[in-house]
Amino acid sequence: MTGRRVLLVAHTGREHAVEVAREAHRLLTSAGIGVRVLADEAESLGLEPVEVADDPDKAALDVELIVVLGGDGSILRGAELARPHGTPVLGVNLGHVGFLAEAEREDLERTVGVVVERSYVVEERMTLDVEVRANGALVTRTWALNEASVEKAARERMLEIMLDVDGRPLSRWGCDGVVCATPTGSTAYAFSAGGPVVWPEVEAILVVPLSAHALFARPMVVGPSSRLGIELVPGYDGRGVLWCDGRRTIDLPRAARIDVRRGDKPVRLARVHTAPFTDRLVAKFDLPVLGWRGAADRKNGNGKNGRTS
Repeated sequence: MTGRRVLLVAHTGREHAVEVAREAHRLLTSAGIGVRVLADEAESLGLEPVEVADDPDKAALDVELIVVLGGDGSILRGAELARPHGTPVLGVNLGHVGFLAEAEREDLERTVGVVVERSYVVEERMTLDVEVRANGALVTRTWALNEASVEKAARERMLEIMLDVDGRPLSRWGCDGVVCATPTGSTAYAFSAGGPVVWPEVEAILVVPLSAHALFARPMVVGPSSRLGIELVPGYDGRGVLWCDGRRTIDLPRAARIDVRRGDKPVRLARVHTAPFTDRLVAKFDLPVLGWRGAADRKNGNGKNGRTS
């Protein structure tokens, strides 16, 4: 298959997603754009004509875009395929909130039209690089788009951890864990744990303790060049686990150290809408804004600090 092509990724465990994938395939191929799918999804999707990628590590190679049909979990899966090759990801939400998605199901035809016309824009989202060490030896390296969380492995036991920032000790907590998140991930796990919402263009790393038994255990925001160290305190019996984006998990050795820093490679997200992030927050979280008079009142000279009523 030559010419333009996209990688189509779908949540094939849901019949609705399969139906939408078939419609997207029809729209794309009708416009002369070839479609590639993952080998483990090809049979369920039943698309023709289609190119099948047998090696998932190379599935995003030489495609102009990954179109993901599903919720945030599916989009994070698409990000895993895309990041090594710098391929942009465009999410069409078939889930609930779908904060990473750029379009909704009812916008599919328009969204495909934007792809055909190449009128989308691409923005880079900061990632995290994560290393796990035990006794000074590297155990594994991984990464995250939303967050890397160190959590207790057993419900009945807490973790005892020490946090350091840029090589200096900050605090020791008995806790359920700690979340290190990007601005993209500030509306995900970190938000549920009480962290702040951070606008995507802000470069920073969030640190959100989970149920910490300590006076100083508030969410913190550090600079993008800061390096975070999370140590499981030696001699403490609690076992830990590392989760990255809720998808990749690593059992942590006793007395492990987890180093978190800004990722070397961003994830590139394709945008088809120009609405500001504020509007996305309002829409996704169904925030109450009825009665807002700010813009009109300021224009007429009647506004008072743009407050809503």
